[in-house]
Amino acid sequence: MRLLTATLLMCLAATAAADYSHRPEVPALLSTLRQDYGFSERELAGVSDALADAQKLPKLVEQEQKAPEKTETWTQYARRIDEARVLGGVQALRDYAPAFARAEEDFGVPPPVVAAILGVETRYGRVTGKVRVLDALATQGFDHPTRSRFFMGELAQFFAFCRDFGYDPRAPLGSYAGAMGAAQFMPSNYRRLALDYDGNGRRDLWTLPDAIGSIANYFVNFRPGQSWRRGEPLAVPARLRAALPASIARNGHATAYTVDELAKAGVVTDVDLPGDLRVGLVELPLDNGVEYWLALHNFYTVMTYNPRIFYAMAVTQLAQRIQQQSEAPPP
Repeated sequence: MRLLTATLLMCLAATAAADYSHRPEVPALLSTLRQDYGFSERELAGVSDALADAQKLPKLVEQEQKAPEKTETWTQYARRIDEARVLGGVQALRDYAPAFARAEEDFGVPPPVVAAILGVETRYGRVTGKVRVLDALATQGFDHPTRSRFFMGELAQFFAFCRDFGYDPRAPLGSYAGAMGAAQFMPSNYRRLALDYDGNGRRDLWTLPDAIGSIANYFVNFRPGQSWRRGEPLAVPARLRAALPASIARNGHATAYTVDELAKAGVVTDVDLPGDLRVGLVELPLDNGVEYWLALHNFYTVMTYNPRIFYAMAVTQLAQRIQQQSEAPPP
């Protein structure tokens, strides 16, 4: 029994203590840091030390592969649009009104939309992740079966982030995928798009003002071709006047039709929209029936943050409820 226990403990230790510094991919990573990010030999030695200390956490790969927006039904996922998040969003609008107002002025993104991102991602900064980002990105980068290239790129960005922002790579905590702060930015987006909105000289996404400005900046500057459009909604409810032809695409990643084209196919809305406005059709399977929405350009801008229909719809509906609640007269 003692021998069996000792063997199990050794296996568990081997699983955790990976010492990624000796993996065959490391020379290429160090070369990238040297050539593309200007790392000195001393800084590269620090990277090797950090990789030797990184822990392999296979459960993180499973979490990434089974993320809720990939596996849950809409009814399950929509539980994120709860009363606590609505009230939390209203309170955030009050507590950080100057930052929200500045973000809207600078980038045109309405405060309820930015608040909804914070609500869905981290409950307004209260749940930002408890996994060392080093461990998350090393595990996903070296051991993910299908997305290792993406995560290895983010691992390089993370080491550059730590150098530029003055962090020990062992210190920052984040999500299972290596996203950080109240805004849950990956390291590449943190380095490129994070802003200092509280004026303290640091771009710190664990603070709400910086996260607010950075989310709005992301929507405008992450992908210029999908930049946020001022004054346009995200999506509007729709209904069917007739059976929907099988040829009409649902839940795509772009505005595939005009309002008039969908109206001819039997999809209509009570919201007055120009007939030539390009939209996409969102179909949400419910426990009893189906719900339809017309998604506008900004809906797909939200999808650059997380490329899942359920995610963008949760942000859309949470933003609408925050807006409604914030405008409601006091009881």
